[in-house]
Amino acid sequence: MSTILLVKNLNKVYRGDFKALKNINLQIQKGEIFALLGPNGAGKTTLINIICGIVNPTEGEVLVDGYDIIKDFRKTRSLIGLVPQELVAEAFETVWHTINFSRGLFGKAPDHAYVENVIKQLSLWDKKDNKIMTLSGGMKRRLMIAKALSHEPQLLFLDEPTAGVDVSLRQDMWKQVRALQKTGVTIILTTHYIDEAEEMADRIGVINNGEIIITENKNELMKKLGRKQLILDLKSSLDSIPASLSKWALDLNNDKLIYTYDTTKEENSIAELLASITSAGISFKDIHTKQSSLEEIFIKLVKTS
Repeated sequence: MSTILLVKNLNKVYRGDFKALKNINLQIQKGEIFALLGPNGAGKTTLINIICGIVNPTEGEVLVDGYDIIKDFRKTRSLIGLVPQELVAEAFETVWHTINFSRGLFGKAPDHAYVENVIKQLSLWDKKDNKIMTLSGGMKRRLMIAKALSHEPQLLFLDEPTAGVDVSLRQDMWKQVRALQKTGVTIILTTHYIDEAEEMADRIGVINNGEIIITENKNELMKKLGRKQLILDLKSSLDSIPASLSKWALDLNNDKLIYTYDTTKEENSIAELLASITSAGISFKDIHTKQSSLEEIFIKLVKTS
């Protein structure tokens, strides 16, 4: 798999010596969905704005498909689509005209068939002749995605694309994201809905205080930093945990015996635990597990960074 985005030693310092980005290094592969997570003010939008040519970097290098964002700015901007957090569009223009106009801004020849396809994919076709001021918030979000796709970019940034969008529309929009990925478009998204990143992303990056804390394959991240709980519902109350079970550091809570372990723990140790519990004369009526969510891992990473 080839690299679509390469960020090397990127720094951004604002007036007053405020360091918004500190030595950022990042590599994104073609065709992947990469979720960039971080608390408010962590540097997510600054990083995106630099890559998209909206903000100038202080130091460092950014290459998009091998092209430098400063030396080859026309080429790189034609390769990038951006869906910003803010809903910015001319209120009195129609959906159709706005998307075609955006395409023209990038020097692309008119292609009504392509624009029609984009509009239909985003379920905006029945609104194509409507003025933007008449659209709902969710429809305006879709319009912003259509504008970003108007010039056929290879790298698409979605900066909080589902903010303020209802659950049904969110799910519909993510279906469109998956469809875009299948066409070869690389997608970088920021979101405060961690469950979205957990469901959608191939890889996760976490940024805090202007620094990249970690970039990792989502499943590997869940495996490395996640925790599981083995929960046994006891048949009868237990006053205390027998000394014979002390090596497992069990917790007792409301007639539930709880064992917390990392996800790399070998299953035979679980079998040993269950055998020891039975040998200790403890009976249970049900057993189930609970695994850490990406949100719990994210919070842990941010707190410790």
